[in-house]
Amino acid sequence: MPPDLSVIAGPYLRDILDQPAALERTLLKLQPSPDIEKLGRHLRAGKFRRVVLTGMGGSLHALYPLRLELIAHGLTAMMVETSELIHYERPLLNPASLVVAVSQSGCSAEIVNLLQKNRGRAPLIGVTNTPDSPLARRADATIVTDAGSEFSVSCKTYVTTLMALHWLAATLCGKDLRRRRQELSKVMPAATAYLANWESHVHYLAARFTGVDNVFLTGRGASLAAAATGGLIIKESDHVHAEGMSSAAFRHGPFEMVGPRTSVLIFSGDVATRGINAKLARDIRDKDGRAELVSEQAEVGALRLPAVPKGIRPLVEILPVHMLTLALGALAGREPGRFSFVSKVTADE
Repeated sequence: MPPDLSVIAGPYLRDILDQPAALERTLLKLQPSPDIEKLGRHLRAGKFRRVVLTGMGGSLHALYPLRLELIAHGLTAMMVETSELIHYERPLLNPASLVVAVSQSGCSAEIVNLLQKNRGRAPLIGVTNTPDSPLARRADATIVTDAGSEFSVSCKTYVTTLMALHWLAATLCGKDLRRRRQELSKVMPAATAYLANWESHVHYLAARFTGVDNVFLTGRGASLAAAATGGLIIKESDHVHAEGMSSAAFRHGPFEMVGPRTSVLIFSGDVATRGINAKLARDIRDKDGRAELVSEQAEVGALRLPAVPKGIRPLVEILPVHMLTLALGALAGREPGRFSFVSKVTADE
């Protein structure tokens, strides 16, 4: 018997379905910034030795595609969890660093601490969904998304952050912003088309994940953003053990957990490593394990990504994970995304 979807009807589901509109609002808000363009020119001229990308949770994971684009452009970029940056890696906060700090609320405990400890040190670009937040007010330059209010688990704020960071990458690398906007405009119809069939997606995933106690999400390259974020949001939305990691890392130990109660969601990703990701799925199934491939070529709609330019694939890769959080909630008879112990904004370190 298929699960009763009435239990998942609520504000978290509404937030998921509102993502195309949130992306549309954010794209309209993204405009050239003289302050960021100046920092980008200084970066390309060698004034900064490195770009330090920082955030917590999904905000940190969302930075990975930006890191890859900066590296591909010949720049040095590193990702540091804000809690580590403020306590153990503070020497990075110096004039030779350009800091990009992401916080959806702009007022989490770690971000507020970072703003205090970085005062007068490294120039900082803030990316936030809250225009009156400490991050927005005190950053040297700011990109503000327009996801609107969000009930709990980051979904609208996550995809709009990815959009803002893809725009930021073009600015820092001196690329054509009009072309970047045209690329980003393709994500709204793609997300809308995928989400139009959300009920059938949830039913399929509920059937495939019945009896699963452990979920792994794996990928390579920019797909690591969805894998890592997926592990986080499944835990917080469904109280189910989930972990995101690279497909290579899964072979280094976690493969021992392959079995009927463990399922691995594998993002096929870019052509360069798609073959070895597919081999991982085959190897898991050969051991009578469960593995699902997420790709543009998937036969089943729930796992089939809309065909979009490679640069914006991370924005649609997270959508099947959102469907999975709904499916796991329906299987458990529990409304997904309703927090028991944490709050939307983390006020304590």
